[in-house]
Amino acid sequence: MKKFTSMMAVVLLCLSASAQKDSTGNKSGDTIRIGNIVIVKKGGKNGGRDRDMDIRIGRKRRNNPSNISTNWWIVDLGFANYNDNTNYANVPSGYFANRPGQPALGANDFKLRAGKSVNVNIWFFMQRLNLIKHHVNLKYGLGLELNNYRFKSNISFRESGANPYPPYNVNSGPFILRDSLAFVKNKLAADYLTVPIMLNFTTNPVYKGRGLSFSAGISAGYLYSQRNKQKSGERGKQKNKGDYDLERFKISYIAELGLGPVRFYGSYSPKSMFSNGLDFKPYNIGIRLSNW
Repeated sequence: MKKFTSMMAVVLLCLSASAQKDSTGNKSGDTIRIGNIVIVKKGGKNGGRDRDMDIRIGRKRRNNPSNISTNWWIVDLGFANYNDNTNYANVPSGYFANRPGQPALGANDFKLRAGKSVNVNIWFFMQRLNLIKHHVNLKYGLGLELNNYRFKSNISFRESGANPYPPYNVNSGPFILRDSLAFVKNKLAADYLTVPIMLNFTTNPVYKGRGLSFSAGISAGYLYSQRNKQKSGERGKQKNKGDYDLERFKISYIAELGLGPVRFYGSYSPKSMFSNGLDFKPYNIGIRLSNW
């Protein structure tokens, strides 16, 4: 009874204060909010002197995210490159980049045009699984990782078989040669089917595009396509397909940083993209077009 009397006293005080402030001529109704208590005074007869009072007690609405959320068709746009840790003095003779009787290749032959070596990732989906109050999540997905390495030099990748361009004549195994032409475009493309798995941390799980988020983990990729695409005035456009001794599987460390609606991504593989001889450790960095 005491609690009821106290509450009514608070209500009467609020009504009295509101009546003193009601000098705007608004006779249709007033609303007073005290915490989660909403008091609505409705206008009545006799010039608004007789009024009804409606008291509502409730909680503020909150947009609680689901425990599993899915983001479809995410696109990454960035740059592809690699760290060349090859010891060219000890590249095996008779192999990929050091064929008997042919000029040995060096680090300058594999330098990239950094601004034109691009990475595009197309993720079919990514899912986020709640682990701890939506602030810590497990993030995973499936997609395609497309890498294009544009070379400054005029090297050519060839699969096993005789090289049709003199003075070279090599008849076994994949190899790389310094070509006799100046290419307008010369790139090595390596495409992977990739599964990323990350642990995600976010400061604002309720509202998309707000707060900070960070994800880190690993990805496993399977090489399903590789080719050397070239363009020159003498030969036109060429697409040379082969194995080129590229590693079939790729394991990378991956990370993602979200600053409000903007997201950046990065990846680094601690293992060479080639199975023997050349020691190229690839990495990517760019911007991610994603809802979360």
